[in-house]
Amino acid sequence: MKETRFHKILPYLLILPSFLIMALVIIYPVILSVISSFQQEEGGIGLGNYAYFFTDAVQRGNMIYTLKIVIWTVVLAIGISYLLAIYLRFSKSKVAKWISHLYLLPRFIPGLVAVNGMITIIRDSGMINRFFQLFGLNVQLGLMYNAKGIVLMNLWFNIPFATMLLVSAMGKIHDSIIEAAKDVGASPIRILWKMILPLTYRDLFIAATFVFMSNISSFTTPYLMDGTNPQMMGIVLYNQYTNMHYARSAALSVIMFLFSALSAGVYVYTNMKQAGWEKGQDD
Repeated sequence: MKETRFHKILPYLLILPSFLIMALVIIYPVILSVISSFQQEEGGIGLGNYAYFFTDAVQRGNMIYTLKIVIWTVVLAIGISYLLAIYLRFSKSKVAKWISHLYLLPRFIPGLVAVNGMITIIRDSGMINRFFQLFGLNVQLGLMYNAKGIVLMNLWFNIPFATMLLVSAMGKIHDSIIEAAKDVGASPIRILWKMILPLTYRDLFIAATFVFMSNISSFTTPYLMDGTNPQMMGIVLYNQYTNMHYARSAALSVIMFLFSALSAGVYVYTNMKQAGWEKGQDD
């Protein structure tokens, strides 16, 4: 009897150290942030810190600006990565083999080095401008200190990661399935829509979720490449904290967490709809 009870509680004992570490470094700070976010600067407890970010025109503009950049990053990164993953999975060319060996290289370049390199290339007096000046042209891309440059830099970081996830997902699709569809006359678009997408849509949402969460709180890229107004929420959080608005920075942290939780909720909902998707049902 004692051995049976021991075997029942053994799995919980094994995961207890990991759970305690997670509680110490993640759960406890999150709880403290939530509690601090309700402590108003003028004293007392309330929603004033949250109201500040949603009612102040500048802060509301910063949130909208951040969401626009993140959504554009997700759409472009996932779209490009999905097409690239299809090409790498089903193409037998030498070019595809070379790309499959090289597309992860950007992931091994430190973030600061990558951002600095991009700035050196795309700024108005950068390498591209100097190259065209050799031909008497003054080409200025206008990609610094605005959303376009940040999205471009985000694509550098996120396309390799998303492609890695999607290539792995498409590796589970057997060639025989595609060949059978071609034998019965299915067009490439129909194969993509009716076969490849239903078999990989969950991984598509996983990749989109990770891209969204990694960019909603980004700091390095907007700190080095963005302007002063509007600003992304990661920079706003840094400014609030350095100006000793600790309760407001805690409230903004909770808001950013809720945005990430919302994207995770979309993924969970997608998993729950898996059966209906595979059966071709819309409800």
